[in-house]
Amino acid sequence: MHSDKGGRAAEVFLAFLRLGLTSFGGPVAHLGYFRAELVERRRWMDDRAYADLVALCQFLPGPASSQVGFAMGLHRAGPGGALAAWAGFTLPSALLMAGFGLAAGQIAHPAALGALAGLKVVAVAIVAQAVWGMAASLCPDRERASLAAAAAALAVLVPGAWSQIGAILLGALAGLWIARATAPAATEGGSGPPLLSRRAGIACLAACAMLLAILPLLAGLSPLLALADGMARAGALVFGGGHVVLPLLEAETVRPGLVTPDAFLAGYGAAQAMPGPLFTFAAHLGAVAAGPVGAAVALIAIFAPGLLLLCGALPFWDRLRRMPRAQRAMRGANAAVVGLLGAALWDPVFTAGVTGPLPFAMALAGFVLLTLWRTPPLWIVLAGAGLGAAFL
Repeated sequence: MHSDKGGRAAEVFLAFLRLGLTSFGGPVAHLGYFRAELVERRRWMDDRAYADLVALCQFLPGPASSQVGFAMGLHRAGPGGALAAWAGFTLPSALLMAGFGLAAGQIAHPAALGALAGLKVVAVAIVAQAVWGMAASLCPDRERASLAAAAAALAVLVPGAWSQIGAILLGALAGLWIARATAPAATEGGSGPPLLSRRAGIACLAACAMLLAILPLLAGLSPLLALADGMARAGALVFGGGHVVLPLLEAETVRPGLVTPDAFLAGYGAAQAMPGPLFTFAAHLGAVAAGPVGAAVALIAIFAPGLLLLCGALPFWDRLRRMPRAQRAMRGANAAVVGLLGAALWDPVFTAGVTGPLPFAMALAGFVLLTLWRTPPLWIVLAGAGLGAAFL
């Protein structure tokens, strides 16, 4: 993938700003929008190069669609283009989510409180749909289904961020054994010259390691550093992005007392109505925990590890993707993540959102509409907020 010397950061920013304002539906849908706009229409790269880039970002922890956009900006206009792509795609939903977090604490009208309750019910349907769909694709055999169940049990019985990290690591180790017979063959072909030099890649990997090593040591000094530590850890441990970040964010913000369960679930429900990456939910949590500065800190901290890992892996990807052991470990980790999301569906999502017969009926209807009728999440969010304002 050669860098296009004629590409300009402003062009990249405007292209991704349009995508950031219109791309609904989660990371898989985002990748479809990127291909239609940037591969088919603008022809920034060919299909083979795009598929190779998507494979890398699915392999790495972090927000997959944002990583793909960042790399496409890098391909088009160098480091400035990479930052422009991230800003254009991320800022629309991040600003909206931060504003929602700042305003949520001021809401006292009964209808508004009912709408927030409706958003918590919507979160139940959204997360249930995510568990259902991910289990079908990531746990297709009894070995990985059992691994997901074990991870869910561990997360429920031993709540906290470290048990979830342990479940992911154990899933990766188990994947080396249980996925041996089903690991996919390495993809053929290459992606052309790397976008970054090996020296730059190593520097980015070192920066990521330092970030994750130093923040826990500083977390006790202030709430902002504790927030940054939790967000960075969540961003470094989630594969594929999207809903799978939910359990780690809950463990890093609700359990330590930085954010209340109600604020967490209301924000998560609102995030379903936003375009762009779901990782901007971090801006809502940061705003609730520490105001506008907290929103900025949380947003940067959750994205930084995944983007640094991407930059570190780009020079070495062609070799890494051919390693069967790495593929098996990732498949085991993905199965564990499904289990963690299932545990989060129970607590805090279901226990806080379903408080009576009517919320249960709303959640069930939302799940059916999402999974069987393929209703866009935006309409479920609007209906949930409206029913909540009227009846809850």
